[in-house]
Amino acid sequence: MFSLLLKLFFTFFKIGLFTFGGGYAMIPLFRQELVGGGYLTEALLLDFIGISESTPGPFAVNMATFIGMETAGLLGALAATLGVVLPSFIIILIIAKFGAKFLDSRPVKQAFLGLKPVVIGLVFSVAIMLIFKQVFPSIDLKNFTFNITGFDYKAIIIMVIAFIGLKFFKKLSPIFIILISATLGLILYGIM
Repeated sequence: MFSLLLKLFFTFFKIGLFTFGGGYAMIPLFRQELVGGGYLTEALLLDFIGISESTPGPFAVNMATFIGMETAGLLGALAATLGVVLPSFIIILIIAKFGAKFLDSRPVKQAFLGLKPVVIGLVFSVAIMLIFKQVFPSIDLKNFTFNITGFDYKAIIIMVIAFIGLKFFKKLSPIFIILISATLGLILYGIM
């Protein structure tokens, strides 16, 4: 059990340390480390992404807590959460210690400038992956193969309605869109 907790801690520490751009930029690392490492299935990871996005709090912390709880119970949740937040905490302490000189230095500014397109690419690839995985559940993105019989028209209906709601009702709260999508999901997947 202790070795599993250490593995969880160091896996999430690595994810927290090497991810720039927020929670969505972490998803490829979550997928590589956790699905590739055998901690989770692809379907369970997608479920955790949906749950983490719709619950209050930072996305990465929610993901770490849920995955840690699923993998090793309460201690796993604690180890994973501590692992994912500790790198940011350490980096903030270092920046606070050395002040604005560090952030104003030319190498740091250039590094952040170079990271911007990478973060945009990561977030875009995650969006494409999530859409394809929801619409075509039988798709294998590694081998670029899918079975058309696995087409999920219900997911497309929900995405179109959510998109229309956001497009035509600009002042509509995102919480309301989530509630509408959840209700549609209950209706379409529960009844039909």
